[in-house]
Amino acid sequence: MEDLLRLVHVLGAAVLFGTGAGIAFFMVMAHRTRNPKTIAHVAGTVVVADTVFTATAVVLQPITGAWLAHEIGWPLSEGWIVLSLALYVVTGLFWLPVVFIQIRLRNLARQAAHAGGALADEYFRLYRIWFAFGFPAFFAVIGIFWLMLTKPSIALF
Repeated sequence: MEDLLRLVHVLGAAVLFGTGAGIAFFMVMAHRTRNPKTIAHVAGTVVVADTVFTATAVVLQPITGAWLAHEIGWPLSEGWIVLSLALYVVTGLFWLPVVFIQIRLRNLARQAAHAGGALADEYFRLYRIWFAFGFPAFFAVIGIFWLMLTKPSIALF
């Protein structure tokens, strides 16, 4: 059972990281076109991908992680686990607003494409926030990977 849990947990982490990186890449590339129709299409796909893949993994990761820790005998108070969970919360604090920003970016691009006009100033303001929020989330996930792989001895209390 431990090996299966470990596999599911690692696959979930890979989905979170891979989907996040893929979404970021495709949104940036679409944004660079400044074409509302292209951005609307890509952002629409991104919203679906975040819903189907990222949200599912976000829910399953703490469940499989806690279950795996229990199976192996690691207390959840283990320093590297506590730090991993803290970074997971940080990631979520940046990811949740990004989900809503992506929906708004999609809608603004759809409106501009439908009207045959340029993207609104609000689109560019939100895009900058979306872009900036990606960095702390990205590095927090890398930190979680490092902690999962190295399991350093961290005295927190």
